[in-house]
Amino acid sequence: MGNKKRKVLSGDSLIQKSLRKWFPLFLLPMLLSFIIGFVYPFLRGIYLSFCTFRTTSDAKLTGFGNYAKALNDPTFMHAFWYTALFAVVSVVLINLFAFAVAYALTQKIKGRNLFRTVFFMPNLIGGIVLGYIWSMIFDGILSSMNTSILLETKYGFWGLIILMLWQQIGYMMIIYIAGLQAVPDDMLEAAKIDGANRWQTLFHVTIPNVMPSITICMFLTLSNGFKLFDQNLALTGGQPFIQNADGTVVKTTEMLALNIYNTFYGANVSARGTAQAKAVLFFILVAAISLIQLQYTHKREVQQ
Repeated sequence: MGNKKRKVLSGDSLIQKSLRKWFPLFLLPMLLSFIIGFVYPFLRGIYLSFCTFRTTSDAKLTGFGNYAKALNDPTFMHAFWYTALFAVVSVVLINLFAFAVAYALTQKIKGRNLFRTVFFMPNLIGGIVLGYIWSMIFDGILSSMNTSILLETKYGFWGLIILMLWQQIGYMMIIYIAGLQAVPDDMLEAAKIDGANRWQTLFHVTIPNVMPSITICMFLTLSNGFKLFDQNLALTGGQPFIQNADGTVVKTTEMLALNIYNTFYGANVSARGTAQAKAVLFFILVAAISLIQLQYTHKREVQQ
């Protein structure tokens, strides 16, 4: 028996030595891909945000001027507040509807697996395609009012909200279903024995135990709300627009990502450094808000 144990232990040690020996070889391609595909472009982008350039080969360092231009750009500030409002509304509505659907589909109802599939399917469609589909739908609905989604700011805002709800509720629903199914049955049974009704059980037992899923869904919907680009481009393109007294044109449904894109690829090629500065500010904003949200919801998760 002792010899067999020693053979097993020696076999395990050989496997561990082999893993330690070949681990760097398997890690290297992934590390190189990460550096080439993310780290280098990210650092290069930060550098270019301090430069004026038409192409990256003729970049000239100019300091913080691009950041000053970005912060004083009325189109960028409008896009920021518009995006912030959109993110708040979309986060609240997506999570409320996704949780409600998930809660309903974890009850004993017929065809719940079919309903889960149907709700999840819109998430499989690309954002550009969704934008054009819903653009035709909204224009068809609004045609009776002799208007278009591109002519009214309020229609563009709520059009984007509806599009995001239709696309993302199903995905968040799957995460919430996983959290609801993980709630211990003995806790639910204990609440029932203690006389708690369905609403009391939901708010005092179910939701506290689903906080990890809430944390994930809040993070995803918040970051998606701020980073929205392709749906914005396809549905409204930022239209309609208003012209300020100083001559600047502000697209009233233009979100941050689309504003950066339009600045970089606009007619004024000398503004590409400003667009790059906007992109860096955009990254800092999204990263900071997402980290604050994660910390806040994670604390509530720990307290439960």
